[in-house]
Order: sequence, then C-alpha cells, then structure tokens
Amino acid sequence: MAVRRLHHQQPASFAFTPENLEWARTVIARFPEGRQASAVIPLMWRAQEQEGWVSEPCIRVIAEMLEMPNIRVLEVATFYTMFQLAPVGKKAHIQVCGTTPCQLRGAEDLIEICKHRIHHDPFHVSADGDFSWEEVECLGACVNAPMVQVVKDTYEDLTPASFEALIDGFARGTPPAPGPQDGRIFSMPAGGATSLTDLEAILRGPANRDTGPAHGDDQAPLEMGRPHETRPEQQVADSPGARAAEGKTPLKGEDVAAAAPKIAETAPEPAEASGASDGKDGAGKEPAGTAPSGTKS
Repeated sequence: MAVRRLHHQQPASFAFTPENLEWARTVIARFPEGRQASAVIPLMWRAQEQEGWVSEPCIRVIAEMLEMPNIRVLEVATFYTMFQLAPVGKKAHIQVCGTTPCQLRGAEDLIEICKHRIHHDPFHVSADGDFSWEEVECLGACVNAPMVQVVKDTYEDLTPASFEALIDGFARGTPPAPGPQDGRIFSMPAGGATSLTDLEAILRGPANRDTGPAHGDDQAPLEMGRPHETRPEQQVADSPGARAAEGKTPLKGEDVAAAAPKIAETAPEPAEASGASDGKDGAGKEPAGTAPSGTKS
C-alpha cells in the first residue's frame, strides 16, 4: 500500500455541527467506560461526510473526544484508504473501480472521462473545485460492472453516456438514484429474471404456497412422517461411532458396495396381511425367537 500522509495544507480548526456532535456523543455512549476508542472509525467517517476529508485538526478533536493519543487516531486515518487525507471536490469525489471485472466492461472509458472532465491526475480537484476522482480496488459489485462510488453510494452498470449524465447530475445538485443505471433491478441477469419469476409466490412465503405437484409426481411434497425410500447401499450403512462403541470395525465403502446385492437377495419376504394380526407368519407358525402361546417368557 502506498504511503499515506496528511495534506500539506491544513485548515485552522475543525468542529462537528451541533447535529453531528450530538450523534457522536450518542455513539460514544454505546461503549463501556474505557472503551470509547472503539468509536474512532464511525466518528472519523461522520467527520469526512461533513467536511469531505479528514484533516489534522479533525484528528485532534476526535482524539480529545475519545481520550486517545493523537497518533492513534492518525494511525487509523492513514491505514484505511476510505479516509481522504486531502481536500476533495465539494460536490463529488468519484472513486472508479479499476479491478478486472470493471476493466473488462469499460472502466478505462470512465477513467478517461474523469481525466478530461475533472483533472488529468487523480486526487486533484477540478478547476471549479466541485469534483475530484481516484481509481480504487474492487468495490464489491462485480456483476454490475463497471461501477463507481461517491461517498457511500454506488452507481453501477455504467456506460460512457450514463457516466457523463451522472457527473452532470452531481453538478446540478440532482444526482441520480444509486444502483444500476441501465434499468436493471439489483443484480438480476441483464436480460431479466430467468428463475423465481413468480414474485407474488416468493413474497407469500412457503406457508402460503400451493404445495401440490408442479410438474409430475416427482415434484409432489413428501408426506409428513413418511421416510424416504432407502437404497440397498444405505441399508447396510451405519454409524461409525456406534460400531466403534461396540468394538466393531467401521464399514468401508467397498464393503458396503459388495454387501448391497447380497442383502437385496436375502431380504425376507413381507408377512401376509392375514398373519399380521396374530403374530404368525403366512404358514400359521410361530415366528422364530417367539415364545409359544401360554408359556412365560
């Protein structure tokens, strides 16, 4: 990572607005006594939203509020590249994603527009003071490439024309809504949804959906309490932990495969319905291992 230093020109002072100061005190109060330093990142981010960048007086004010040494706040500011350490455009500081997916889909064209409309070099403010830009690493919306970020908002699916319109919108003070700029909904396929197209069914949730067969019996829901059909190789499989507890050797995959045909051949025939009520097999005999009637077990 490049060395990051404070800008050579600094304002004389910094102060939160009354609204932001109240917000900052609320955030600090969320942390236990002695742990106020945990609020350093949200306070510095709110200061950047207010001023556009993090100045040296801002670092001193936050350090005093959090009872931290100045150097500790400076370490945070210089470590995280989301903090701007030099003045940026008053209306927009544009971060252009230059990672591979965006490069493949036109990020270079967006950078060229920044060079012509704002300044040839990054981190320089435009002549009117309204804009600045930089190239950054992945901003996390690769499927919507190419994209840019302004403060915390992302603008995606950009073309040279829509990016020019984006800059014009910020110049007028009426920027477009964040998100895809080509009509796409979130990260839906560019050609439209190809699955889960019944939005009403999705919003109803599983409890209210039609649970009947959709395209045949293979789509019918399982009956409550009815077990799945078991394949032969599953019938001979068991718990390795249970076999180990009994002092047995766990079954191997090849043993399972070899035993499956034998088990299928020697599986007992199901009992006749007539013998199901008296506990006898189809020939009227007592099942093996059953005490004769009238005797005590």
